[in-house]
Amino acid sequence: MSIGLMARSLVESPTMRLNEEARKMRERGEPVIHLGIGEPKSPTPVDAIRSAMAKLSDANIHYTPTDGTPELKQAIIRYMDDNYDRQAAPDQVIASGGAKQSLSVILASILNPQDEVIIPAPYWVSYPEMVKIAYGVPVIVHPEDGRFQPRFSEIADAVTSYTKAIILNNPNNPSGAIYSEDFIREIVEFSEKKGIWLIMDDIYHKLVYGGKSCVPATRFTERDIDDSKIIILNGISKLYAMTGFRIGWVVAPRKLVNVMIKVQGHGSSCPPAVSQAAAAGALNGIQSMVENLRLTLQNLRDLMVQELEGFNGVRITKPDGALYCLADFRAYSNNSEELADFLLKKVMVVTVPGSAFGMEGFLRLSFCKNVKDITEGIARIKWALDTTSPNEIFINDHKLVRDWL
Repeated sequence: MSIGLMARSLVESPTMRLNEEARKMRERGEPVIHLGIGEPKSPTPVDAIRSAMAKLSDANIHYTPTDGTPELKQAIIRYMDDNYDRQAAPDQVIASGGAKQSLSVILASILNPQDEVIIPAPYWVSYPEMVKIAYGVPVIVHPEDGRFQPRFSEIADAVTSYTKAIILNNPNNPSGAIYSEDFIREIVEFSEKKGIWLIMDDIYHKLVYGGKSCVPATRFTERDIDDSKIIILNGISKLYAMTGFRIGWVVAPRKLVNVMIKVQGHGSSCPPAVSQAAAAGALNGIQSMVENLRLTLQNLRDLMVQELEGFNGVRITKPDGALYCLADFRAYSNNSEELADFLLKKVMVVTVPGSAFGMEGFLRLSFCKNVKDITEGIARIKWALDTTSPNEIFINDHKLVRDWL
């Protein structure tokens, strides 16, 4: 079978691969603990459910405008006004089937073959592959000092005549780091001066902890949306625990949104009507669930950090936001993919290898779980790796004996 060169260049998502392996193990009745996926477990907001049910009840489920229903777009405009202090117009907004599709449509709309997109490490696993799918070239910037945030000069030094865009995820997946205000200011000013698109992936922007805040990039420009190079990307998956509804959106200059509508129209026609109704319900409804989720996640973050700090040889930087701890396991292995496979096989704990995020030797652990999964999951990992742990462990009344250390 003949496969295209671009498709052959793509790297399989380790998250999806490990999820599938874990699913098969669970089907066999094995007690798997999943610390891999970033999916809040809160119930879907009541307002979202009511809106979805009302849409279903009228039995009028058909195509919507390619860029989203007027109701959803008005809710997004209100969200921009409340959270970004920016008044967007309807033709500066496009909704898509999840923030992932939103980013894909952005890249397909702005990139020519061999255009470069700068991506600081650590980065979300799909960014480089999505750039490749759009026939662009991902340019990864690794901070020289090993920190989770690059210096502005490191980004600027990576810019060439082929640079079309910079992608920033703030707070960052996988590290939970929040980029400093000075860094964001410098990047905004630089991008606007150079005419480079700045794609701000704000999917976690309200999930911040310990009194920290995530300042929107729009604060650092005096230009209006049409004249700015800032593209705002967001969605309902994380803040509203609505991963299954698949609604994301973009706020950008009209000319770019018009192109994105053409691209999306040929790809998926429009976002699902029921999901759009649910998203509008969530955005227009009572917002206390977002703060409740944030407080719950903050407590779970503190628990995971506490457990990891008691782990010999593991180094952890406390995340200020998002859903993950990115822990340094190089004391045990410099091959994070082999380590993640080992932990899944030996103690049935799903983690995500740091190599997928440009951080070899690290593992990403999600804390949007319950207390039992976090404490028992890390206890199993510790037992598998730490020679000072007892030689035996009980998992669901089954005794395991460590015979590999």
